[in-house]
Amino acid sequence: MLKLYFMKKEMSQIALGTWAWGAGAAGGDQVFGNSTDINTLRPVFDAAMLHGLNLWDTATAYGMGASEDILGTFAKTVRRDEIFLSTKFTPQIAQMYDNSVEKMADASLKRLGTDYIDVYWIHNPMDVERWTPGLIPLLKSGKIRQVGVSNHNIEEIKRANEILKAAGDYRISAVQNHFSLLYRSSEKGGVLDYCKENGIKFWAYMVLEQGALSGKYSKENPLPAESARGQKYNPVLDKLQALTDAMKEIGSRYGISCSQVGLAWALTKGTNPIIGATKERHVVEAAGAADIRLTAEEVTRLETLADATGVDTRGEWEHTME
Repeated sequence: MLKLYFMKKEMSQIALGTWAWGAGAAGGDQVFGNSTDINTLRPVFDAAMLHGLNLWDTATAYGMGASEDILGTFAKTVRRDEIFLSTKFTPQIAQMYDNSVEKMADASLKRLGTDYIDVYWIHNPMDVERWTPGLIPLLKSGKIRQVGVSNHNIEEIKRANEILKAAGDYRISAVQNHFSLLYRSSEKGGVLDYCKENGIKFWAYMVLEQGALSGKYSKENPLPAESARGQKYNPVLDKLQALTDAMKEIGSRYGISCSQVGLAWALTKGTNPIIGATKERHVVEAAGAADIRLTAEEVTRLETLADATGVDTRGEWEHTME
């Protein structure tokens, strides 16, 4: 079944993140300070598909279904074999779905308007033994085609794989962790190498640290003050200046922006970066960075400057990978 599945249109290496889509609990308005809806986001979706970016990532927890609803509305306008849909089971809200992985997945399928999900994730490793087995009937029924784990360390990834393999020819296909110039815990803790050695795709989220590494923001031009990201990053924007200046300088050599350098760095590290897509220019820039790889010297320079900031961007939902 998996071999036939991969005969569909090729999956783009860059994924489009939709955490900032819609409003509500843990939605775009609260976390990012954005105001988005179907009308403002439709051009973003169309531009992405036009530029070959067909891999979309969402979660039930993003706006408590609001993000999935919007993405599902757009997904219905293209052929199903032209788009890849990724969403997540979030243990923290499992009680809303009778503590059932399958019930949360069924609700996602309905909102996304599809009969299968390309990649379905366990969002957080609250209890690997409890939640991983819930993926098995979804794989057997074909409701999900691949499974991934997010925010898991090596031991948790290995244990999830053991549980899946014991039930048949199933395995973890992808890992999705926070990974950026400012937060390389998955690399330092060996997760990145483990994925490469075992044919597991590594999806890097928060590559641009919710815009803090985009080069757009500074102490003089801060992020939205009342948003969660503003409260987190505004106090340290001055510490990031030397890093973003270097990103801009390197970008000038390639004719690309600071944001594109951040993406190029993640691609050079062999990851599948996820970018937040709320404006057409976001996806156009992402497409423009897709084929750029930085030199070893450029990577070392950026990582050295990043380390020198002393800024720790680990989220409160994460545990260290080291």
